[in-house]
Amino acid sequence: MANNRIQTIFNTVSKDYDKMNDIISFKQHDIWRNRTNKEIFVHDTSDVLDLCCGTGDWTIQLSNMNKKANIIGLDFSENMLLVAKQKTAHIKNISLTQGDAMNLPYDDNSFDIVTVGFGLRNLPDYQAAIHEVHRVLKPGGQFVILETSNPKNKIVGSLFNFYFGRIMPMFGQLIAKSGDEYKWLYESTRDFVSKEELKQMMKNSKFTNIKVISHNLGMAATHIGFKEITHE
Repeated sequence: MANNRIQTIFNTVSKDYDKMNDIISFKQHDIWRNRTNKEIFVHDTSDVLDLCCGTGDWTIQLSNMNKKANIIGLDFSENMLLVAKQKTAHIKNISLTQGDAMNLPYDDNSFDIVTVGFGLRNLPDYQAAIHEVHRVLKPGGQFVILETSNPKNKIVGSLFNFYFGRIMPMFGQLIAKSGDEYKWLYESTRDFVSKEELKQMMKNSKFTNIKVISHNLGMAATHIGFKEITHE
């Protein structure tokens, strides 16, 4: 899918995105993110990049972990960023920028921590994005992915596909008048790689000490990896 279609989809759903997230996930996304946050340690001098930051929920949580840290939220959708700017206007250690997660506007070895929440699956090339993250992370830096996943259990998987394939687009149309956009968001979830495949992609980009945390019977997962420290 071309980048401009992804941009159009998120520009369309931006106004109701937060409300729809709460409704669709029964606020489970907050629980998954809070559990993931226990694995992240933001220090006074940390430079943190929240990729595909959307409306800024995770960006704000990262800021709250340490008000002395430098937190940057990056997203491709200008309308999502407008919502994020409204939500973060009072937070001094957050800056927001529009950019492409597969072609990051940062130098090598720039960040201590990079996060991406529910955004990787919407990119045209997952491996390219993961490789870019590795490039901009400092040696020893932490990469954290929180993403939807396809449950292995057939019964859970069937319920997952019925809910997200049929019910979610219906909610999208009734509440946000965006049925087609939410149908595509389901398709991006359905077609996303497995937990094992994502772990291998991280290995392909030379991430080490990879940890995978499964949420809600495999409906979502957290992947955590580190950029290797090389000794000259």
